[in-house]
Amino acid sequence: MPKLLLIEAMGNTGEYVFDAALDLGVEVIVVTHEDVYEKWYSPALKEKIRKDGKLVFTDFSDGEGALRQLRELARAEDVNGVVACWEFLTPLVARLAADLGLPGNDPSRALSCRNKRIMARAFAEQGVPAPLTVAARTVEEAYDLVRTAGLTYPIVVKPAEQSGSWGVSVVRGEDELAAAFTAAQAHLFQMPHGVPLDAHVVIQEYVGGVEFSIETVVARGVATPLFPYDKFTTEGAKRAEFGHTVPAELDEASVRTVQRAAVAAAHALGITNGVAHTELKLLPDGTTRIIELGARLPGDHVVALMRQARGIDEARIYVQVALGLEPSLAPTADSAAGIRFLTPPRGGTLRSVSGIGESGAVAESRLTVQPGGRVRAPGDNDSRVGYVILHAGTAAEVNAAAAEVLADVVIEVE
Repeated sequence: MPKLLLIEAMGNTGEYVFDAALDLGVEVIVVTHEDVYEKWYSPALKEKIRKDGKLVFTDFSDGEGALRQLRELARAEDVNGVVACWEFLTPLVARLAADLGLPGNDPSRALSCRNKRIMARAFAEQGVPAPLTVAARTVEEAYDLVRTAGLTYPIVVKPAEQSGSWGVSVVRGEDELAAAFTAAQAHLFQMPHGVPLDAHVVIQEYVGGVEFSIETVVARGVATPLFPYDKFTTEGAKRAEFGHTVPAELDEASVRTVQRAAVAAAHALGITNGVAHTELKLLPDGTTRIIELGARLPGDHVVALMRQARGIDEARIYVQVALGLEPSLAPTADSAAGIRFLTPPRGGTLRSVSGIGESGAVAESRLTVQPGGRVRAPGDNDSRVGYVILHAGTAAEVNAAAAEVLADVVIEVE
């Protein structure tokens, strides 16, 4: 039986990968930290691991120590593949796979898939169209770089290493830059593992157009882009994601343009065996700008949306590529699916969520914060209190149903 080392399975993608591996007849060894396992893993996933997998604890805040431990573990267990389901560990997994002679990404370029400062430099060197980017360590340096680079407002300010829209701001004038810089530099360790992060703050030109996401599968250096899908974000200074629709309604020429851009980005960052989640803008003139790329599966239950809409299971594909198998890329369905997140009007204590109407398009609705729980003010992806998943024949039908269902939702916070 093949063996897979699954590095950190605490999010929904980890459970999707665990299930896909079992379905393929693969033994799964889950690696996490004991505290993270106790506090962050769902009871359902804990039961699956207890019944059908193995569990190993390590300390990811000590990257070199974790690498040594996992190298010894993988050799002792005769592991056949390694995957990461937490993006902050993708550079470690690239190094581990290379050390073991297993399929993986280029370890010398793996940090460029995680660090937006290094990513921007790689895109520039490889000629991949992306926003003009500078990176600063201090507020004073930020002001100087904005002026010398010729950046004009609005600009985007973000941490070099973060996720979930944490610390990201659209800055519309010089008087807003200092506060945005401070917000971007506020979290220099990624919890819950305490992984140290780059203290640089990335400053980019603001790019107009429409934003999409797309997945790319790379096996033995051959990249296959899947289909673009909608990414919906809030307006204003903070740009948290509030939903996705799979696939996007785009003409064939635009689809091909987005796919070519995604493949170029994956090659530029050394994706040779794995998956790449790319976010990009399609401009009115038909050109693209790559916003960022992660060497990981998409979050936000997009794996489930893709499976429902097109019959493509990217978690299964990820396992197959990691094991050196031929990935299952052929679609088996032709419909659409979407997710919309429920966000409170302000931070505080959640009192109630009501008004999610009945609709034939609603496949699932769930609260992720129960009444009485504390909620964050809107501004990043961690402020969500629940979600609604929808399924219909076309993207237009999904979007119309989502608007109708959410129109009557009331979230009360005190």
